[in-house]
Amino acid sequence: MPAQIQTLDISPVGRVEGDLDVRVEVGDGVVTSAWTQAELFRGFEVILRDKDPQAGLVVTPRACGICGASHLSCAAWALDTAWGTEVPRNAILSRNLGQIAETLQSVPRYFYGLYAIDLTNKNYRKSPFYEEAVKRFAPFTGTSYERGVTISGKPVEIYALLGGQWPHSSYMVPGGVMSAPTLTDVTRAWGILEYFKTNWLEPLWLGCSLERYEQIKSYDDFLAWLDESPAHANSDLGFYWRMGVDIGLLKYGAGVGKYVTWGYLPHEDRYNKPTIEGRSDAVIMKSGLYDGKTDTHASMKQDFVRENLLHAWYDEGGADVHPFDRVTRPTTKNAIDYAGKYSWGTAVRHQDAGRLEAGPLARQLVAGGKLGESWQHSDPFILDCYRKLGGASVHVRQLARVHELVKLYRQAERILREFKLNDPWYIKPRERDGRGWGATEAARGALCHWIELKDGKIKNYQIIAPTTWNVGPRDAEGARGPIEEALVGTPIADPTDPVEVGHVARSFDSCLVCTVHAHDAKSGKELARFRIG
Repeated sequence: MPAQIQTLDISPVGRVEGDLDVRVEVGDGVVTSAWTQAELFRGFEVILRDKDPQAGLVVTPRACGICGASHLSCAAWALDTAWGTEVPRNAILSRNLGQIAETLQSVPRYFYGLYAIDLTNKNYRKSPFYEEAVKRFAPFTGTSYERGVTISGKPVEIYALLGGQWPHSSYMVPGGVMSAPTLTDVTRAWGILEYFKTNWLEPLWLGCSLERYEQIKSYDDFLAWLDESPAHANSDLGFYWRMGVDIGLLKYGAGVGKYVTWGYLPHEDRYNKPTIEGRSDAVIMKSGLYDGKTDTHASMKQDFVRENLLHAWYDEGGADVHPFDRVTRPTTKNAIDYAGKYSWGTAVRHQDAGRLEAGPLARQLVAGGKLGESWQHSDPFILDCYRKLGGASVHVRQLARVHELVKLYRQAERILREFKLNDPWYIKPRERDGRGWGATEAARGALCHWIELKDGKIKNYQIIAPTTWNVGPRDAEGARGPIEEALVGTPIADPTDPVEVGHVARSFDSCLVCTVHAHDAKSGKELARFRIG
């Protein structure tokens, strides 16, 4: 007798970049198929059409309440490449520091406010770590929850020093930045960084100095670090890792097994005259692809990007198309059809490599490769974990995310040392028609903007965010998107409370808060309705 198939409709799982519903089919206690459905058409590409070229500097930071600095950075670099501007080194440093500050706040806020809450789920009551998890991570009452969420607000105080406010500043402009920090601002920024480190990053998160943590270069080093001291093992990082292993977070959530990063943090002396073609060789954190199935690395260029709209609510055909060639023609009547069109998201592909996962895991897997310039950042730790632990999982994906905290902190320190306050911060550009492209890595992954200018106006503006890469629907070949694929094979211990689905979805950091409707596939009868998180 064939196993009964249950259908779980999870709605919504996205709050920052629009609502995201996830539908999964469950058979024999395992997810057998999944569909991600972006329900809200936001239309930034339509809003910007025929607007002033600099409108993107104001509009696109509103695309995301968490990653506004990353969108602003992309918008500025897109115009820089279109206009052929020159950007002073101080301005590049200031742009980079704004992004770093925003990501430093995003990681603890996400970990404690969204992700770690699931560790207190009643399904884990048999774990020896459960009572301690509740003590630390329970929302509002957990000791680490309170400290982590509170401390997350400190780094963006640096952003406010640079841009006048956070969020939604537009201080990055073509040719540089609108304001120069004073010596007092730089001194205050140092104090904020030190506070972040001494009140949370070292004592609570790591249980050790940054210098000790930076000695970890492999999975074996990490295990040795855990065993070295009770302070390491009982830090929030150490405790989370040990509990995650115990409850099985290494066993599911693999995904598509191929990864993309645009790289980020343009070098202040190597990208002063930005071009589309010259960007990859000028960023501190490397761009590239990693294929986990063949264990190979390759370069990544914007020319390789394609969007497929066969299963998306757009009247633009079903062929793969480069963003420069899109017209963004939304469908006026968009009924849900899981065999046809079912999402506002598009299926983003590499023209040769197919579907790719974006995010911190992608960044760290590329950082472990040999491609790139000798001066670019290299770090073998997460790639070694990936190889030794059998590929991606919920747990490895999360480790990659939090591992970035220390290296971003160090980059912030370096930038504050590199500012030359009396040097230029802005060089007035000359406006012209043309095409531009700006890219970076937001907290969640690969982000880029394409812009085409004609007759002094925006003819076409396209955005592909990390969420676009990760939550897109099936493509014309039937290949699932990264989250859809990562959900397949997920064990569901209790179909009335599938915390495992929440783990997988939230490991991609799509600001996930879920309401779940469980249905019997044969009768269509609703079995349960519940919330995750």
